[in-house]
Amino acid sequence: MSILKEKVAIVTGASKGIGAGIARRLSADGAKVVVNYASSKADADKVVADIEAAGGKAVAVGADVSSKAEVDALVKAAIDHFGRLDIVVNNSGVYQFASIEETTEALYRRQFDINVLGPLLVSSAAVPHLGQGGSIINISSFVTRVLPAESAIYSGTKGALDAITGVLSRELGPRGIRVNSVNPGLIETEGTHSAGVMGSEFQTWNESQTPLGRIGQVKDIASIVSFLASDDAAWVTGELILGSGGMR
Repeated sequence: MSILKEKVAIVTGASKGIGAGIARRLSADGAKVVVNYASSKADADKVVADIEAAGGKAVAVGADVSSKAEVDALVKAAIDHFGRLDIVVNNSGVYQFASIEETTEALYRRQFDINVLGPLLVSSAAVPHLGQGGSIINISSFVTRVLPAESAIYSGTKGALDAITGVLSRELGPRGIRVNSVNPGLIETEGTHSAGVMGSEFQTWNESQTPLGRIGQVKDIASIVSFLASDDAAWVTGELILGSGGMR
């Protein structure tokens, strides 16, 4: 299947987890992929190697998405390597839950700089290169519906990203550029394993609250992203798609 044949995609935060899965899926569906990473070059190189081993084309490019200069260089690298840009997946994100009494300026700035400023900078740099049919996909979170305790900063960043999705869909729609959001529920990744989520009471509770009775896998989110990136979604913009197994 080559629903993304000849298209070029940037996936931010693609060295592991959901981002890596999205990069692999977009490549499998025909896209050439820029695998962005902040610090894990070895992991990004592995994603590129996996894509190339499967017959795809990819390049790893380091960039801090909260830095305009580095974001500009990231987009330039995509154009230099592949000659065009069609798809942007704003996946880079960080989270740290804290009670309101533990809220600090540092916690706020780190999460808002990466989760909110990052997508704004990447989208701003990419838009001049996105033609008719271009697609921006923001990876948000189901926390904007579930609103878990002690997530005021993180949920705030994702609420802002949902609003940005709606605004940009209206702003860029006349230029033929679609903007959508995917809001994952709990997904099994290297991060959820290292954080001790897998096998925990939180996983058990999450599964009990999810109509489909399980937590998500990376491929569950990657398939939604691939659809939104494709011409099959040509009439879809401004949407917030919950990928949460029905939990809300």
